[in-house]
Amino acid sequence: MKLYNKVNKHYTQIFQLFTEESWSSNSKKYNKNTALFFSGKKNEIFIQTNDDNITYFIGLGKENLRNFELQQVGLKFSQSQKSNIQPVSTLLCADFISEKQTAEFIKGLYLGTYYFPFQKNHPIWNNSFELHFGNLSQKKLDKISEKTLAICEGQFACQEWLNKPANFKKPEILSDYLKNLASKNNLKYNVFNRKKCKELGLGAFLAVNQGSAYDAAFTILEYKSSEKNAKTFGLVGKCVLFDTGGISIKPSDNMHYMKSDMGGATAVIGALIYASQMQLPVNITAILPITDNAVSENSYLPSDVITAYNGKTIEVLNTDAEGRMTLADGLSYMAKNYKTDVLIDVATLTGSSVRMFGDTCGAMFSNNDELKNLLIKSGDKTNQRLWNLPLWDVWMDDFKSDVADFKNISIKPIGDCIVAAKFLEQFTENHPNWAHLDIAGIAFGNVGYAKEKAATGYGVQLLVDLIENYH
Repeated sequence: MKLYNKVNKHYTQIFQLFTEESWSSNSKKYNKNTALFFSGKKNEIFIQTNDDNITYFIGLGKENLRNFELQQVGLKFSQSQKSNIQPVSTLLCADFISEKQTAEFIKGLYLGTYYFPFQKNHPIWNNSFELHFGNLSQKKLDKISEKTLAICEGQFACQEWLNKPANFKKPEILSDYLKNLASKNNLKYNVFNRKKCKELGLGAFLAVNQGSAYDAAFTILEYKSSEKNAKTFGLVGKCVLFDTGGISIKPSDNMHYMKSDMGGATAVIGALIYASQMQLPVNITAILPITDNAVSENSYLPSDVITAYNGKTIEVLNTDAEGRMTLADGLSYMAKNYKTDVLIDVATLTGSSVRMFGDTCGAMFSNNDELKNLLIKSGDKTNQRLWNLPLWDVWMDDFKSDVADFKNISIKPIGDCIVAAKFLEQFTENHPNWAHLDIAGIAFGNVGYAKEKAATGYGVQLLVDLIENYH
């Protein structure tokens, strides 16, 4: 896809955007059939053809749309019309919306071309698809194009890896991808196998991995900016490639969806792709504790007592609470070995957050009010929303153990997402600027490009907006 100033006098394909109000004042310019079947309502589409061109009338709804709503309209339009859009020079008529709104519509137009299995031969990926404008300079269009390509590559990577079947994303397959990604984007790449993890004392992570037929891959990716005094973000993404529940095995119904239990990691990967391609003036250290949670003769067992990286001991009551085990070591390794201004972990962690929020937002926990407010602002801006929940010390009593420092779950049938967050706080080494994002209900769900539940891409734009606007 290429963006240009309007240079052609004739276009065989036109995208014409209207709000209800703008259509009302302009409808007389078009034929009666158009006025009869199109009103400018949000996501409404009418297609008009003649001997010279084809025009797509696209409804935006009411005036004063928020920026992310323009992205949603663009996404739904291209999802519904991607088999019809032709790889030709196309005029976009939307002079009444702002530069930022135009950029969001273009982003949505591009994101809407994704479907699984992903195919790169769709017209909008083709350089023959040119989008022409009449109200923006070429310099601004070049910037919009650059940012659109970067965010879409990041979000497509997020969706692609979350959607892959379990046998297509074994640890070595993902590791090869990350190694190539690091080489392409000038990232520092390091990975610890099972033997090295044991030497380092990553006991909580290894407990989950010990039942796997595949070696551990505790992976660290680093993006370094040339900017002096750049802020450093530490991002830890839960990366359980498939979660059977271990010995505390999950019910078979819908277990196939457990290929999605790496949604935190894919959000981090997507944000890292954007940051490196846009050469953002920040530093990012990302830790991805890669494993599956399998059932075998070597699986860790309920009642096991595990020593985590920071020396604290964990009594295992449920092996299906494996995410907080891998994240515990990821967080403490980050906090002890890297100096970060911000520490965020992202995870498809608990059914509790799904029952609480469904697919409306992620559950957020933070020990820093400024970070909390910035995350809420980024969530509202990108429509990848978060809702703050408490980290009160009263929850500590629910996972105190008689035989270890902590239990990995509470035996009470309430508040598990809060218990999990409070548990993870014990492994942040008192980092003063930490947030935990539980995205279990919103990373994988109903989407416009698939019949079954699939990856939403949640988290990439949220993290990108926070990183770009953090000062």
